[in-house]
Amino acid sequence: MTVPSSPASSSTPPARAATGLNRRTVLRAGALAGAAVGTGAFAGQAATAGAAVPVGAEAPAGGAVAAFQHGVASGDPMADRVILWTRVTPSAEAVPGSGLGDAVVVEWEVSPDPSFVTITASGTVTTDAGRDHTVKFDATGLAPDSWYHYRFRALGQTSPVGRTRTAPADGAMPASGRWRTGVVSCSNWEAGYFAGYRHLVQRGDLDVVIELGDYIYEYERGGYTAKFGAVRPHDPPHEIITLADYRIRMAQYHTDPDLQSLHAHVPWICTWDDHELANDAWEHGAENHQPHEGSWADRKAAGSQAYFEWMPIRPDSLRDGGFLYRRLRWGALAELNMLDLRSYRTESPGRFDGRAVDQTGTMTGAEQFDWLARGLGSSTARWNVIGNSVMVAPVLIPPLDNRTMGAMTELLSMPREGITYNSDQWDGYAGERRRLFEVIRATGNRNFVFLTGDIHSSWVNEVPTDAADYPGAGTDAVEFVTPSITSNNVDDILGLPEGNGLSASAQGALMGANHHIRWVDLDRHGYTVVEFTQDYAHADYWALHDHTRADSGAYPMHSWRTAHGTNQVAPAGPLP
Repeated sequence: MTVPSSPASSSTPPARAATGLNRRTVLRAGALAGAAVGTGAFAGQAATAGAAVPVGAEAPAGGAVAAFQHGVASGDPMADRVILWTRVTPSAEAVPGSGLGDAVVVEWEVSPDPSFVTITASGTVTTDAGRDHTVKFDATGLAPDSWYHYRFRALGQTSPVGRTRTAPADGAMPASGRWRTGVVSCSNWEAGYFAGYRHLVQRGDLDVVIELGDYIYEYERGGYTAKFGAVRPHDPPHEIITLADYRIRMAQYHTDPDLQSLHAHVPWICTWDDHELANDAWEHGAENHQPHEGSWADRKAAGSQAYFEWMPIRPDSLRDGGFLYRRLRWGALAELNMLDLRSYRTESPGRFDGRAVDQTGTMTGAEQFDWLARGLGSSTARWNVIGNSVMVAPVLIPPLDNRTMGAMTELLSMPREGITYNSDQWDGYAGERRRLFEVIRATGNRNFVFLTGDIHSSWVNEVPTDAADYPGAGTDAVEFVTPSITSNNVDDILGLPEGNGLSASAQGALMGANHHIRWVDLDRHGYTVVEFTQDYAHADYWALHDHTRADSGAYPMHSWRTAHGTNQVAPAGPLP
């Protein structure tokens, strides 16, 4: 996602101006009761890193340092296991990124009930400063399609209780008959509060959260803010470059109470986009990386290490030969392919180089593409789902007034001169996209759903076989693009209210020029809830009233559904 470039110096950066740019009342009480043991009802501003005891944790006695300041989390659920995560603060000086503090032995327990009367699994794990005192491991030996609770103990203290679950057994349909996921992306600390996460907790009906990238942002204070400036300041204050920097920034985000609450409520399945490292990152560089900032390889290794330490994901390290891309199954109902579209991609075509498409570049890298092609070809799942950090549907930008075109240029990486693609997305890698859709068509299946983030706006697309011959040539997939939790969209860039006339005219023009785009909203922040059943995949889009307020309410924007075997979408009523 292209945002303003970095200043010349990251150590003493000048302040960068802000870019010129009720949920249901009856909750699922039974599900929430278990989650509330560990998460409480989080609201309000996030605590400063290292300054608060998470709700549900035991307060330390005698002025001791709170051991579990960054909450608990789980992720990557399989039929018999799930990743568990926390971070321990062993002493006052052992703050994230410090490299200080003794090794700590951490006990853990998993139970089917929140009071831990029965213990299903338990053990110990040791962490130290080499891992920034994070704890992450696979809790194995669990029953399929089951909910569990978990907790940690260390230094005489007990963590908040987390709530997690396993996937159905391979080949089995879920007992509920569905897979309901929260889909989120683009949570910029300085641009607002993470109230969308709170509303996802309050639903009480999610199986997992799918996070599609830009979990953090790398910019210095004031570098990329809300419409009228920073809502809350980034730590550290400079652009993050070193391992210590990335650890401090990851830790800050983990102090947000709504983020802690959602992590403790359900397992997450995550991938990164670019801002976990630097804007518009590719294999050997990034738009927001300059030579004076040192080696890109060193920066990439530092950001990657911090990400793998601080996120509840099964892969451990790219440097050790691991892969962030991976495949997870939800029984016979769905198979989820989570892609890594930053680590192996070639540099995107220049915004002003005059090329309409890049026929030779790669978004995925050869090994990941082959892995994806084999998986799609062999899948027996009812739905094939692709966790995709940048939009796959082609987009032609029609002529717009100068002001709106400037906003679209910034949001979508679109050049004013009229080159009709966003080169940072799949439009810049049209040759590889064409090969991907040849693979999809060769499977003979019709149930392909892309879940996408990145562009801070809401889109529902039928992905055309040939955009110039739509709908005649048919469709290969559908795509649900989730809005940003906080990161700037068109009204923010324009400095206008939501629903302004310029944004509305741009939405109409986009759909007029791209008939496969069935709906787009360029202004509102929020999240998406996507449900899969044997008969349909359904997406509810939710918007926040005001993402700059920690107590913001939320309201439904739109609902769309694709029926089994169609690769087409239609408006629908909201999920019950």
